[in-house]
Amino acid sequence: MRFSLPTLIALALVAPLGHAQTTPATQGTTATPAAASSTQAAADQAEIADVRRFARVFEIVRQAYVEPVSNKTLMNDAIKGMLSNLDPHSAYLDKQGLQQLDEDTSGQYSGLGIEVLEDDGVLRIISPIDDTPAARAGIKPGDIILKVNGTLVDSDNIDRLFQDLRGKPGSKITLTIVHRRSNKPIDMTLTRQLITVSSVKVRELEPGYAYIRISQFQEDTAPDLEKKLGALIAKHGPQKGAILDLRNNPGGLVTAAVAVSDDFLNSGTIVTTRGRLRDANLKFTAHPGDLLDGAPMIDLVNNGTASAAEIVSGALKDNHRALIVGQRTFGKGVVQTVLPLDGDHAVKITTARYYTPDGTSIQAEGIKPDIPLGDDLTVRQGDAPAALINSEADLPHHLANQNPKAGSNIDNDGSSQSAKLAVKDYELSQALNILKGLALNHAGTTAPAAK
Repeated sequence: MRFSLPTLIALALVAPLGHAQTTPATQGTTATPAAASSTQAAADQAEIADVRRFARVFEIVRQAYVEPVSNKTLMNDAIKGMLSNLDPHSAYLDKQGLQQLDEDTSGQYSGLGIEVLEDDGVLRIISPIDDTPAARAGIKPGDIILKVNGTLVDSDNIDRLFQDLRGKPGSKITLTIVHRRSNKPIDMTLTRQLITVSSVKVRELEPGYAYIRISQFQEDTAPDLEKKLGALIAKHGPQKGAILDLRNNPGGLVTAAVAVSDDFLNSGTIVTTRGRLRDANLKFTAHPGDLLDGAPMIDLVNNGTASAAEIVSGALKDNHRALIVGQRTFGKGVVQTVLPLDGDHAVKITTARYYTPDGTSIQAEGIKPDIPLGDDLTVRQGDAPAALINSEADLPHHLANQNPKAGSNIDNDGSSQSAKLAVKDYELSQALNILKGLALNHAGTTAPAAK
């Protein structure tokens, strides 16, 4: 006997359902076995009707659609549709999708350097990655891609156009972008490049004040952080404080976020995850060993701080290890797991929600900063008339200092350097000022008592 593909699908799914009808009623129910069996059968019958409806639609499309569509294409599209309607982060991964996932976590791929979310038929930018074509072109979190190479993005072609964002190094692509808080589309022609993302940058903003920039969370992020921060401390000595810059960090691997959090904590919960599967219920705790030895920290965030970056921010905030400065974070408080189907296919599905150490879910709400700063604020150097007298030293016949510092310039009080940083990055300059205040207080509380 021969069966059509839809019939085989129906038979394959009906068999487990029929077996389920023989499952005994749970302990404590008042229904008779016959009534329970009848109720279960009715519920299963409705499910079987749904499967038969699907099989019928499948057969109609395969036979009557104006152009031929292969069984494989229809099945793949059906699977994609089933997953995409769950939430914005669950997806069906073919060989190309698995390769892209591997590239994202390893930090090397050819493309534009943007984290994109498929949101209700549009491509929305979560954040650009530092030093990539997208960042250099001025693409910002919250921007929307309307067209790719002149093709309007819609729900029918969004997957294909999403894939087109990547391509051979040196190839060009034109995006029609609408910036956040604007209604005027603009065209941007970008050149794809081989992007090797070093996710960690460390330097001193001023002597004793470290700047740690993490652009995303990859497999090597924590070891890279430990190596680079360790080298800075070995060269310049212990730091008075540090700024952890997680602005426009789209996230990445949960394990990397946990390891980075652990690098700044001596104890306490980092994050917990809860889901329906036993393996999805996890709790991560910190181990002794703080890279900064308790020096004050500022965690700088904005609306582009998402996912794994929010795990770090939540851990540092709830453990009172860092002050959160900036804007409310993105609010992606769910965890995805990649479940292989075979060698070339897998399902990336949301399996758990995660909770900060205080037990808070940040899903769709984000983390509110301890000290909010306005979004996209800038300052400029004002014009000031020349002054003849700025201090006592400018007065004629002034008394000289009895113990002048050799080679010192009394006019160099740091305000000029501070102004340059404020013009370049206002949020960072404000974070540094706050950090200096924390460092002064920390120095006062840790100073040895006078004898």
